[in-house]
Amino acid sequence: MRYEAPDTVEGAAALLAAATGDARILAGGTDLLVQMRSELVDPALIVDIKRITETRTVLEDKGGWRIGAAVTGAELKEHPRLKTVWPGVVEAANLIGSTQVQGRATLGGNLCNGSPAADSVPALIAAGAIATLAGPRGRRDLPVEDVMLGPRKLALTKGEFVVSFWLPPRAPRSSDAYLRFIPRTEMDIAVVGAGVSLSIDAGGTITHARVAVGAVAPRVLLVPAAATAIIGSRLDRAAQDRLEAAARAVCAPIDDKRGTVEFRIEVAGVLARRAALIALDRARSV
Repeated sequence: MRYEAPDTVEGAAALLAAATGDARILAGGTDLLVQMRSELVDPALIVDIKRITETRTVLEDKGGWRIGAAVTGAELKEHPRLKTVWPGVVEAANLIGSTQVQGRATLGGNLCNGSPAADSVPALIAAGAIATLAGPRGRRDLPVEDVMLGPRKLALTKGEFVVSFWLPPRAPRSSDAYLRFIPRTEMDIAVVGAGVSLSIDAGGTITHARVAVGAVAPRVLLVPAAATAIIGSRLDRAAQDRLEAAARAVCAPIDDKRGTVEFRIEVAGVLARRAALIALDRARSV
């Protein structure tokens, strides 16, 4: 196995493009190292991106925020401004594993592990986050909801990796939230997850929304019908019912020891509603 730690985006892309065997990115390593020890993967090349400044910074950019793909959940939690602007994204990142794991786990790794149950991904999709990818042909931007194609399947081409995420500018009276259901209080894989981001006008009516659900399909899903269900409302009971129905309608979960199909579908609606209520309450107070 070969280990490389380039200090430029171009250097990392060149290494990945030239690799003849299985090449893997190392950001936090909380998934990759476990998979290697379990002999699920045996990479010929590991490219550590933590020396690339761009992957390790959080900056205000174009009125929004740019988060490096190798920034850890713990670092996001300690950021004085980001957690007030995008609390749902930050809380989702800090549900990945234990406190110790959060000191290593990254948004880029959580997305590129390709798990439909990834905690940060529904929150990023609800936020309208854009992933910036770099490869041998340069850079391109891709909405986060289009990066994951299915379990362990990504839209990245050979030599590409995620450099950063861009969160768009926030309108006044906007906020977000992420909720998940797990059997224990922590350190479990999400049985269902739901992220909601919304904006309201001065009268409290929802003017914009995005809703995403995770662990209920082969990939994390953006649910436009769920957003449509609440836009123009003040999230009254009828709007909540429409939101729940829309969230449940897209679900196509598996049936396993962590939850039945019927349970996951039911919980998806409940979590979407609860996350929307939290996001609404936060939007009223900013």
